[in-house]
Amino acid sequence: MLQTIKPKNARSKRALEAREPKEVEDQRKAIFVHGTKTGEVVDKVMKEMMALKQPHAISFSQKNAIRPFEDPSSLEFWAHKNDASMFVIGQSTKKRPSGIIIARTFDSKLLDMCELGIERFVSLSEFKTPKSSPGHKPMLHFASELFDTHPRYMQLKSLLMDLFNGEVIDSICLAGLEHVISVTVAPSDASQTSSALPDETRHEDPKNLPNVHLRTYTVKLTPSGVRIPRVQLTEMGPFVDFSLRRHQEADQDMLKAAMKRPKLKKQDIEKGLGKKKKNLEVDDMGDLRGRIHVAKQDLGKLQTRKMKGLKGQSSEGDEGSSASSDQSEVEDAAPRKKQKRS
Repeated sequence: MLQTIKPKNARSKRALEAREPKEVEDQRKAIFVHGTKTGEVVDKVMKEMMALKQPHAISFSQKNAIRPFEDPSSLEFWAHKNDASMFVIGQSTKKRPSGIIIARTFDSKLLDMCELGIERFVSLSEFKTPKSSPGHKPMLHFASELFDTHPRYMQLKSLLMDLFNGEVIDSICLAGLEHVISVTVAPSDASQTSSALPDETRHEDPKNLPNVHLRTYTVKLTPSGVRIPRVQLTEMGPFVDFSLRRHQEADQDMLKAAMKRPKLKKQDIEKGLGKKKKNLEVDDMGDLRGRIHVAKQDLGKLQTRKMKGLKGQSSEGDEGSSASSDQSEVEDAAPRKKQKRS
């Protein structure tokens, strides 16, 4: 158990507040850990995956004797100490050669992980093409229906998105899109394409699952004569083919807590966010506008200020009545003035 730390000064208090849960999360840090035995292929794959993750990547140079599927305590300690939520662990054994494990944590506790075997690898240095700048947000492309239907590939898609996806933004300039990470699944025969692994035994046996192909391309925008530019993709590397191995699913209670969204503030609810309210809308300027529905009113019975000039009279005797009223007003006003003079 990790004991709670009380801040001793303002600096440590700010550091603890920075690690607290946020409505919009910061970019995830990833720790790249080498096991006791890795091999040349695993070292190169981890090095180039770390290059795609920069600058939010931490590399442990020393080898560590860890077994995440048996004892995840080391990962939880490193996650709390380095404020990291993703792990890429490289190991190579006689039973499982050339493998990497992608693990994810929540609140410094292991959430889920997936083990991948490296079947084919083409290094980034073998492509004599322009490279993307480090730190740019990549575009992620998943090309297979299995990423939306099969539980193993859905978990892998979620892990890769959390690993390579940058910080959450509302908009981006087209010039900032420099590279694409494409992940595809290509079955070896047509039967796997027609029936998306229906048998439960095939779901559990990773040998029957098709491989995952990870490709990286640079993006070049050229004029097209219209507003939308022409997109040109160039191979950048690395190219890696993965096979699915062991995996650990997330605990349902922990997953529910990880997926929980914070309650909206009163100001956000008044702006129209969250649950949609009837007859309320937010205009382009951000002002909240409401619509009120009332019953039909009879304006003839409306009580107004009583004035002699606004009294309703018949159209036939308008002139006569007006003349008589003027004379009576003059007669009434004359004796008043005499009384005042006397």
